[in-house]
Amino acid sequence: MNHIYKTFTVFLIFTILPNSLDACSTCFGDPSAPASEGLNWAIITLLGVTGSVLGGVIHSIVGIAKKTKQFNRSDKNLGETL
Repeated sequence: MNHIYKTFTVFLIFTILPNSLDACSTCFGDPSAPASEGLNWAIITLLGVTGSVLGGVIHSIVGIAKKTKQFNRSDKNLGETL
């Protein structure tokens, strides 16, 4: 029941204040405006930074996995020779 009241309240607020439903200047507005261009570059920069960080994390995990596999292989070979 609480979920219904929350949904109704949000719907009521958006019905009373329809101007709050406007999109940002990237999605809605003049695409050649300086604010839109700046927002577009900000989005591209954030995607680049996020992609670089996630790429570094994935690279580290793969490197650790390879080193662990190599260590286990060399440890097994060392045990067989003794």
